[in-house]
Amino acid sequence: MPSEQPTNSVNTDIELYQALKSGSNDAFGIIYDRHASLVYGIAFKILGNAQEAEDLTQDVFLSIARSCTYEPNRGSLRTFLAILTRSRAIDRGRSHASKRKALGQWQDNQQQTTTNAPFEQVSRSEQSEEVKNAISQLSDEEQQILQLAYYDGLSQSEIASQLQVPLGTVKARARRGLLKLRQALADYIR
Repeated sequence: MPSEQPTNSVNTDIELYQALKSGSNDAFGIIYDRHASLVYGIAFKILGNAQEAEDLTQDVFLSIARSCTYEPNRGSLRTFLAILTRSRAIDRGRSHASKRKALGQWQDNQQQTTTNAPFEQVSRSEQSEEVKNAISQLSDEEQQILQLAYYDGLSQSEIASQLQVPLGTVKARARRGLLKLRQALADYIR
């Protein structure tokens, strides 16, 4: 009986890719074994984070397993994977940078708001008292609905379900309450 040679030493990347597209799980495993270190290395070099590099490596290989734009006549699979990995790593890096920038701006705004001058803190306190007074002028039902909507974050449908009242009633009470607040706080609304 002739000995079988290992599949990964016989098949080219193109043959493996075609087998993968035909549904061969073995072909996917061989492609992964051949190129995972390349993909991970590029991802790690660009992202500088082992966990991110592992995640990106998984994403790249899942994308070629699902639906891939690789065209064997345009170049090697190895080159395709390297370019794909580089592109996605740069995109992730940019995405993380923009998130860090937005978080930094938010933190700056938070610090700025907490370190305002005493006059501004007193003014805000007075406004808060005016809002509390305006809310106290609303009916109990209007107060309850606005409390559930704006402080507890419930939708009008959820409020209707929780209070066991029709949705139209919730909407009408919320609108009436907001209109009364608007009138009471007209001096503060600009």
